Amino acid sequence: MVDPREQIERLRAEIRRHDRLYYVEDKPEISDRQYDQLMGQLKGLEARHPELITADSPTQRVAGEPIERFVSVTHALAMLSIDNTYTEADLRDFDARVAKALAGQGYAYVVDPKIDGVAVSLRYERGELTLAATRGDGRTGDDITANARTISAIPLRLAGQDVGDVVEVRGEVFWPTDAFSRFNAQRIADGEEPFANPRNATAGTLKSLDPKVVAGRALSFLAHGFGQMSDRPAGSADELMKRMGRWGIPVSREMRRCRDIDEVWAYVHEFQHRRYELPYGVDGVVVKVDDLAQRDRLGATSRYPRWCIAFKYETEQAESVVTAVDFQVGRLGTITPVARLQPVQLAGTTVSNASLHNFDQIDRLDVRIADAVIVEKAGEIIPQVVRVVVEKRPSNAKAIHPPKSCPMCAGPTQRDEGGVYLRCVNPECPAQLKEKLRFFAARNQMDIEHLGPALIDQLVERGLVKHFADLYSLEAEQLEQLERMGGKSAANVVEAIAGSKQRGLAPLLAGLGIRHVGGRAAEVLAEHYDHIDSLAQASQEELTEVEEIGPVIAGSVRQFFTSKAGRDAVARLKAAGVQVDAPKTAGVGEGPLAGKTVVITGTLANFSRSGAESAVKAAGGRAVASVSAKTDFLVAGENPGTKRDKASELGVEIIDEAEFVRRLGSDRHTGGRTTETSLF
Repeated sequence: MVDPREQIERLRAEIRRHDRLYYVEDKPEISDRQYDQLMGQLKGLEARHPELITADSPTQRVAGEPIERFVSVTHALAMLSIDNTYTEADLRDFDARVAKALAGQGYAYVVDPKIDGVAVSLRYERGELTLAATRGDGRTGDDITANARTISAIPLRLAGQDVGDVVEVRGEVFWPTDAFSRFNAQRIADGEEPFANPRNATAGTLKSLDPKVVAGRALSFLAHGFGQMSDRPAGSADELMKRMGRWGIPVSREMRRCRDIDEVWAYVHEFQHRRYELPYGVDGVVVKVDDLAQRDRLGATSRYPRWCIAFKYETEQAESVVTAVDFQVGRLGTITPVARLQPVQLAGTTVSNASLHNFDQIDRLDVRIADAVIVEKAGEIIPQVVRVVVEKRPSNAKAIHPPKSCPMCAGPTQRDEGGVYLRCVNPECPAQLKEKLRFFAARNQMDIEHLGPALIDQLVERGLVKHFADLYSLEAEQLEQLERMGGKSAANVVEAIAGSKQRGLAPLLAGLGIRHVGGRAAEVLAEHYDHIDSLAQASQEELTEVEEIGPVIAGSVRQFFTSKAGRDAVARLKAAGVQVDAPKTAGVGEGPLAGKTVVITGTLANFSRSGAESAVKAAGGRAVASVSAKTDFLVAGENPGTKRDKASELGVEIIDEAEFVRRLGSDRHTGGRTTETSLF
């Protein structure tokens, strides 16, 4: 019989290896789907053996619940700012100062891209991540460990035999370009203002008190330096960063060692345009003396190290002419104006259109068709018009007016109450339907493979699909008549659609496109209401009593389920055989906690939060986030917070950890796992 401990350790080692290949070496060997399958196997094993869950397991990326506040921590070594320069002359002046201070010693530099992100410090003790902190004022910062643990690029445990007892890694958390663009597109589709740029959005995300919010935004990390180390395993920064890479820490592949300032300047010049090829924003390069002993000798002022300087590139702008304005319609009916431009080179790409965001923005800028405009990339990603060159305005410039009807279906439009968005309010709008179907079929919703945008366009345009449920009545013979669809492709699509019927309530709720209900809200609602009928019957007041569901989400959910379109969508999906309840957890109906609803709060001595919840599920019970009159009992660890008070008020039974273990029907040891800090 295979030892589950060995199976779990083998899977963890394999997942960590693939994490390193993906984030450090940029040489992935498996697809995202194969990676998810490995993670699913590990989660399944840990659910069956919760006593084997450890804090550094890859499954423990999201730990605990929203925290009440950030704790201030003092950096072991100060995180100083870096002085900036914008000219070659200033860069050479810096080199002259280094040469003078080193009094004739030879020296070299390392040059690193200056990522437009948020500086953080990661502390590892005996190889395990124990603290992540923001830079703050350089002396103290916020403890963001719970948030950092959700970022897949940050290793929870370092690899190798030469890792010292204490290793502090300094680097940047950032939002990769593609992930940021997708998230912004989703915000626009949901009728929300897009984030202005990745850097500010990253900073705001790291300040979230809910780690699950951070986990849903696909942030990443690259190291560029170090803080306190119990042992310096290298004499130069170049060697040390390579060593960090072998430990599993992502390091920029663009870092270069330069023999002198001439090589530095050549790199600065060469990298200026190539930086746009990188998957993250870069606003300059950082030039650092390579030898660590020489860095110690050079020292620092009260604000800046004397051994490094940042060279920052000027923000690129370009002038173009607005030739037309198109109106795009999103899945929630949001009408977004987009300026069509005479093609112009900007930040390494040809730009032929730029976002105007909304009609209030058009009024603020006073943009007109035929105007000369200045365009730049917001955060060097999203082209946008920043001003009009009014002195070049031609006499035939035409004002831009909001459409009186939907530009796609000619249906009525309506401005959000108190908002800036204009929407098409025709529920039969084909443009909205296409976007809704793309969203419904996406990986984070119903995950229907092979159902791509081009196929969806044909299905809608030919009238084969008018509602979500119509997907489930499609036959291969119908699909074979479409462009680029052979018999095998058609069969694959039909099979994938049929397979999505069993996704369960949470993916379905996310896929329905209820305004303000994303993946996390869908999960919370599916945990609390295990059938769509129960959710549909809940009042707005009842919905707001669910933890993490505020009045805005509650109102939106209630509006959907009381609307004719919402009721119709649910009825059709039921008739099509789509699963509209939450899948029964393994063991539900069996085991010592069969049929019991349990809430965990506070810090437990022998369980991580997810480990305790997995133990409840493995024993046949249901672990939920909030206390209600339906809760059978609450497990209270140390520092239980307000949930214990609410349980007492409602007369819910409160037990301690020892009684919890007894009710699990297990006297197994937890393997001496490191416990997680209470997050509330």
